[in-house]
Amino acid sequence: MICHTQEEADAVRRHLDAHIERTRAEPGCLLFEITPLGGGRAWSVEELFTDAQAFRAHQRRTAESEWGRATAGIERRYRIEGLPPEE
Repeated sequence: MICHTQEEADAVRRHLDAHIERTRAEPGCLLFEITPLGGGRAWSVEELFTDAQAFRAHQRRTAESEWGRATAGIERRYRIEGLPPEE
């Protein structure tokens, strides 16, 4: 995650702990780590789920959550591995 303004970074910080807690409690979540990077406006996100169904459920929940609404416009650069296309 890359915040381009202080306001975006503040939104991440305000909602981050609850987002981490809720994600780690999701069925199928094996790993969820968010690490701040230098400068205070970027974070590295690592996540691992048991299967595609669990990951997609996480994506749906996140998009509809307070975190999703508060961070919707923040840039994300990511790579997803091992996720088959939806049928």
